[in-house]
Amino acid sequence: MGTGRARMLTTTLGALLGRESVHFLQRHLPGETPPRDQSDRARAIREALEELGPLYIKVGQMLSTRPDLVSQPIIEELGRLHDRVTATPFAEFEPVLAAELGPLWRTRFLDIDTSHPLGAASLAQVYRATLTDGTPVALKVQRPGIQAKMAADMALLRRMTRVIGRQAPRFSAVVDTTAMLDVVFDAMRSEIDFTLEARNMRAATKTTAEFKYLTVPTPLIATPRVLAQTLAPGRSIRDADPADFTLEERTGIGRDLLAYMYRSYFLHRTFHADPHPGNILVHPGEPAHLIDWGMVGHIDRSMSHRMILVLLSLARNDAHATAKAWMELGHATPWANVSNFTIDLASLVPKIANASLEELNLGVTLTSLLAYSTRRGIKTNPMISILGKSFANIEGSIRNLCPELSLIDVFETELRHILFRIAGESLSEGQAAHTVMQAIVASDDAPQQIRNLLRDITNRELSIQLKVSDLPLRINRGNLPLLYKIARAALGAAALRALWRLGRTPTEARK
Repeated sequence: MGTGRARMLTTTLGALLGRESVHFLQRHLPGETPPRDQSDRARAIREALEELGPLYIKVGQMLSTRPDLVSQPIIEELGRLHDRVTATPFAEFEPVLAAELGPLWRTRFLDIDTSHPLGAASLAQVYRATLTDGTPVALKVQRPGIQAKMAADMALLRRMTRVIGRQAPRFSAVVDTTAMLDVVFDAMRSEIDFTLEARNMRAATKTTAEFKYLTVPTPLIATPRVLAQTLAPGRSIRDADPADFTLEERTGIGRDLLAYMYRSYFLHRTFHADPHPGNILVHPGEPAHLIDWGMVGHIDRSMSHRMILVLLSLARNDAHATAKAWMELGHATPWANVSNFTIDLASLVPKIANASLEELNLGVTLTSLLAYSTRRGIKTNPMISILGKSFANIEGSIRNLCPELSLIDVFETELRHILFRIAGESLSEGQAAHTVMQAIVASDDAPQQIRNLLRDITNRELSIQLKVSDLPLRINRGNLPLLYKIARAALGAAALRALWRLGRTPTEARK
């Protein structure tokens, strides 16, 4: 990290920590007046993150979905974070174009509007341009030196999270800050390598092909630091006037956007992680264009299935099932209060079922679940933060154009399609082979596992972890000898039955 960058980080973070220390003293020291207005503090935090650059902005966006970590005023302020910065003269980007496209890079364009950038961000600037064949494009050029700056900042943040982990082990047991950063870094890889963003766009073009009211621009030139894509018509969905669209267009765009995102989460398992209004362009008579594929999230098959259970339980107004499905996304710490978590959801879930976009923000609902679970000592997969951000973004984007649309209705309609496709996956040749191999491995391991179990019982080395009234109770050779004998007998019988079943032939097993 350069001396100038290090000095800037130290100065900005030092000033921020100083203000936070004053705030802490005002709240906790006797005789001090507690601060009445949190808006100045929240604004200072947002401005500091904006000054620090794109990586810290993304961390701030992540924190804006974590009510378990920051207060509501800060959440609202961080929700305003964006990458819009003062435009930089085009001359600073010319060396990047020459390095990426060659010294004759100008011959690839008829013209470039260098005076009025379409967008200016911490990572890149975007210009309206025309290729030599007459195709209008959006030309995105990365800022010089941004990759080295991002790498240095990532390394610094990793060191900071390791310090937090050592100083606050109980906090880290519930909130894995290192894993949170890994999620952010993974989602941002495409933002610092435009060839990856182009790949994301090509993949999205295939998955949006089945939607009438949704499409994705086509990448035409892609290098690590330069990207030219077809120019999307229209304006931000936030600025669109619903009266300019027919009812069919409004509801069609809203439904297709939601349906596509649901399929991205639960079928494709690769999703647009930043579908805020500025990244959705609409125009009457045209499908919506989903742009800026630099921030993309990835979830595995198991997690996507568990998220379906969470949303389905919410739609059914079943708090107990919601709590159970949510806990399966992570795990309960030894001090977790599961019963109170279920009680928390009993008051939250009924407010969600059958709500429209005017009444409900599902992204906020997910972060509320996250806040409850963290408070009750339940650790949750850090990908929930990215999912919550994506949910909240897409809902906010659609709300202006079609506020009467019901998320739950669209989800239940899409669920039929999603479950049918998942069933097809389960019946596929690849999944069948995977299931067979799991069974073979399990049958290979079972005799040794049973031998280990019987050895522990014989040597009285078996230990069982139970929970009674949410308090951990450890049962071993030193206490409750009667219960130990009962457990030993029961486990011994189960082990013998398992051995007997393994020894039977397939024909005998079917009888």
